[in-house]
Amino acid sequence: MKVLVINCGSSSLKYQLIDMQNESVLAKGLVERIGIEGSILTQKVEGRDKYVIEQPMKDHKDAIKLVLAALVDKTNGVIGSMDEISAVGHRVVHGGEKYAQSVIIDEEVMKSLEDCVKLAPLHNPPNIIGINACKELMPETPMVAVFDTAFHQTMPEEAYIYALPYEYYKDYGVRKYGFHGTSHKYVSAKAAEAMGKNIEDLKIITCHLGNGSSVTAIKNGISVDTSMGFTPLEGLAMGTRCGDLDPAIVSFLCKELKITVEEVENILNKKSGVLGISGVSSDFRDIENAAAEGNKRAELALTLFNYRVKQYIGSYAAAMGGVDCIVFTAGLGENSPETREAVCSGLEFLGVDFDAAKNKVRGKLTEISTESSKVKVYTIPTDEEMMIAKDTVALVK
Repeated sequence: MKVLVINCGSSSLKYQLIDMQNESVLAKGLVERIGIEGSILTQKVEGRDKYVIEQPMKDHKDAIKLVLAALVDKTNGVIGSMDEISAVGHRVVHGGEKYAQSVIIDEEVMKSLEDCVKLAPLHNPPNIIGINACKELMPETPMVAVFDTAFHQTMPEEAYIYALPYEYYKDYGVRKYGFHGTSHKYVSAKAAEAMGKNIEDLKIITCHLGNGSSVTAIKNGISVDTSMGFTPLEGLAMGTRCGDLDPAIVSFLCKELKITVEEVENILNKKSGVLGISGVSSDFRDIENAAAEGNKRAELALTLFNYRVKQYIGSYAAAMGGVDCIVFTAGLGENSPETREAVCSGLEFLGVDFDAAKNKVRGKLTEISTESSKVKVYTIPTDEEMMIAKDTVALVK
């Protein structure tokens, strides 16, 4: 069974075609600059040169047409016809409270996605456009929506509710939703597998660290709390996002800078985080290089980031009554030994016995704690596309 995984952004589209019989990636690609001059598709197949198509794409429908054409291309493709695609799994950022798991897409689901646009105005519209384009081009092929928010819908009320007038939750859906759920679900399952234990018997803290970052507390296989909230702005300091702050800062900046709420929101989302502190970049590699050269603001940005991650690990260990395993994943979590060591330093009181020698690894599933460590620590590469494909197969079958 071959599953096409689609992840639509506002002007981009990532895709993978996965053969679920042996979980091998037949092809993966990226379409960029959709609706913008210079549209380009780049497809990668193991053992072959990149296949690049540069031609105008006015919308996502054009982009998906090109993706399908690339997959069946006689020279550069990997399948004989579109009939070989058994199902399509779509990454959808926001499913609201309604969806606690992935779901086969029908008209009711499409209406729910439209209803969630107000909760994710930047993300859900391109997700919806991508689904509609696939439905039009592949009307007989089953489609599945896999939500970033779904895994976190198991959070108890005390974890997701805000201390605001309760009617704001009831009338407008103002609550913590959490994101990166597909990644947290995938790596927690991999951690249990690596430990040789049933995930239902474990307390796991997963740290998805990258330009966008979040930490999740997973008890007995379900999410009980997560750092991102009503939007992905809450929680850790990130590449350009501020993370947790005093909400009164918003009105203060409006008055002092004589700017609108929308302008402050733009600052908090796009000009803050480690970029705002360092003044160097939102890319942690650039900040690490600057810090190594003695840039004090870059050093502060890294120290603050690591401190916030450590804070969340401590609070989630308290919330779960302990922790058995800590996982680092995503771009920074998988590839920065320095970040992992800085975060774990000082966690000895929890039972973490960190192994600096094992930690010298990038992008590979590795236990980075000692054999005698009471709390196991792992770096585990995330694979959201494979998780989407697995959910898709389970539903379609």
